[in-house]
Amino acid sequence: MEEKMNSKELDSLYYMQAFGRDLKIVKGQGCYVWDDSGKKYLDCVAGIAVCSTGHCNTAVTEAIFRQAKELIHISNLFYVPNQAELAEKLVKISGIEGGRAFFSNSGAEANEGAIKLARIRTGRKKFVAFKDCFHGRTCASLALTYKPAIREPFEPLEPKCTFIGYGDLDALEKAVDDNTAGVILEGVLGEAGVVPAPEGFLGGVRKICDEKGALMICDEVQTGMGRTGKWFYYQNTGATPDIVSMAKGIASGLPMGAIIAREGLSFNRSEHGSTFAGGPIVCAAALATLDVIEGVLPSIPKKAERFRKGLAEFNPRVCGLMIGITLGEERCAEVAAKCREMGVLVNCAGHGNIRLVPPLVISDDEIDEAVRVISEAIKN
Repeated sequence: MEEKMNSKELDSLYYMQAFGRDLKIVKGQGCYVWDDSGKKYLDCVAGIAVCSTGHCNTAVTEAIFRQAKELIHISNLFYVPNQAELAEKLVKISGIEGGRAFFSNSGAEANEGAIKLARIRTGRKKFVAFKDCFHGRTCASLALTYKPAIREPFEPLEPKCTFIGYGDLDALEKAVDDNTAGVILEGVLGEAGVVPAPEGFLGGVRKICDEKGALMICDEVQTGMGRTGKWFYYQNTGATPDIVSMAKGIASGLPMGAIIAREGLSFNRSEHGSTFAGGPIVCAAALATLDVIEGVLPSIPKKAERFRKGLAEFNPRVCGLMIGITLGEERCAEVAAKCREMGVLVNCAGHGNIRLVPPLVISDDEIDEAVRVISEAIKN
């Protein structure tokens, strides 16, 4: 009788090996997860800033169950339960005057929508983005993503994009011309290791876009949904974009993204669409998620400061519950492995930086536990 293979063996045979992984997580609750051997971990990765309300948050799971018993899918040919209510909530928390939302299934798709919208409404074709930015892996979002190792194998790509130094407003003014549809930026470079924008940078981008007729697009896929202490990072700066994209923490782990665009920027009928985007269940999950985040949002600055003080000797970059520590490529991998052995999950972002993006519901005791383990792993 043929011996049955385990899931890791099946994965090696039947799944495309696009990921490097050797840990199987089978359960999550709050800020903790368990692997298939029963070992418990404090999760400071949170699905890469996705599980904003923790794992299997009761309010979110109950909202999912309630909706799943009523209607799972109906398509955007009809009015979708929870969709308009979620659009209203997102527009209001965005602070974008006269804004309208459009839903997607991921952050990359949200950025695809932003790209299409900018091109069709301006009539222009090109974009400007910044070195070390990350906007997605679909073809158009990849064209605006800097990292050569993941972009260049797929070139030529559209739309055409000019990359300039992050924070370099002089270079931006020279790069934006009469055929520039939009300037896309992250307020904090997440995949590059948690690098916050220089002071006044977003305001400078806003000014240049206004002067040149290009649209300012804020990619808040990683920074949004309360991660930096405001609903969106740009709200810390006073500069409001024309279009903002979001995903990751919006629905507590269900696949969802969205864009919000200011008044006068909207898709007309048949200009954009999606079969699954903004379905009943993900919208129910997102509404419940926003309610949970609203309750913890005032606590984010204090939690950030607790991480900052606890990790001060390692010169962390802290922007809300996004924390980066530079260790170097080899050392970063060693420290991440040691943390995992001691029961804390962290990950290595770009340029040898440890990145922490824990659930927004993380407690003081859990922060102290993470700090203790990370400190010990770095020192030993």
